[in-house]
Amino acid sequence: MQVIRRLGVALIAVVAGGWPALSAYAALDATGQREVAALLDYVGNSHCRFIRNGSEYSGVDAKAHLQSKLEYLEHRDQINSAEEFIARAASTSSFSGKPYKVNCDGKEQPSADWLTEELLRLRQQQP
Repeated sequence: MQVIRRLGVALIAVVAGGWPALSAYAALDATGQREVAALLDYVGNSHCRFIRNGSEYSGVDAKAHLQSKLEYLEHRDQINSAEEFIARAASTSSFSGKPYKVNCDGKEQPSADWLTEELLRLRQQQP
């Protein structure tokens, strides 16, 4: 009976618009949403190889992985800025704790550095 009651409360919350995680970017303001979306597009359109737990992935696959991590963390209200996205979703494996790396044209670097550089470039371009 308690399970049915909990489901009813959850359904009321969703219908009333009180479920905080219906949007993938619920905790990000408009600027954060724009910046994170741009970073995800940057990853997805990159020719670089992404190294996660010793395996390499394409930009498209890396974007999908980071998108799902973003949604998971957003659901828990743990991403409030592009910097937090980089630090909490795009820098290290949640399972192994190993840092993510990016290999672009034979140059390997931490993904956190690569994405932070892109974030700074994006911010310099904005009026």
